Parts: sequence; structure tokens; C-alpha cells
Amino acid sequence: QVQVVESGGGLAQAGGSLRLSCAASGRTFSNYGMGWFRQAPGKEREFVAGISGSGLTTWYADSVKGRFTISRGNAKNTVYLQMNSLKSEDTAVYYCAAGADWPAGPTSRYTYWGQGTQVTVSS
Repeated sequence: QVQVVESGGGLAQAGGSLRLSCAASGRTFSNYGMGWFRQAPGKEREFVAGISGSGLTTWYADSVKGRFTISRGNAKNTVYLQMNSLKSEDTAVYYCAAGADWPAGPTSRYTYWGQGTQVTVSS
């Protein structure tokens, strides 16, 4: 019914950039938050960034503040994660999540999840 699909992952050099895209279908998420999580090998899944339905409220993990930017597309069921100044510790599988109540922060409940896209940063 509801499908969440990430794209844009790949290999980048340290200091480089990648842009992840996410599209949710099967429902309109204009009034719900969307976000990004990541999980590195041997580590727990962690919150990376979130954005409210309006796009006016954003949250970032301390580890990515100033480097990553989350935004919504013209269609509110799309979300992007611009990743700049990448570090090796950013290497992880990145998951897009949708359907969060405001403010779509790190403790919000996200209802729908994508399958993940691999991001690998080399030195």
C-alpha cells in the first residue's frame, strides 16, 4: 500500500558530497513529517535528520549539524538529504522514514520505512 524508496547512495571521498532522495507513495504525506536514519555496522540505528510536514521545522543529529541539510520537494511526499563534507564515520545504510507527527524529531514515531541505501565514504 505505502512504499518508501530511497536513492542516491554510493561511494564518496572524504570531504565530498552526496544527495539522497526519498519518495513515498500510496499516501499523501503533506501533513506528516519525514526523516532520515542511518545504521553503521555494529552500531544501533540512529536519527540523522527530520523535517515537519510544512518544512518549517527541522531536526539534526549533533554529528551532522552544519554538514547535512534536509528538505522537502515540491511534492510533500518527497524528501532530500544533502550531505556535504562527508566523513568516513558517515558510512552507513541510510533509511528514509515517513508518517511522523510534528515535529518529526528524533523521538517522533515514524510509521513507514524504506529499504535503505548504502553510503560509503572513503579516505
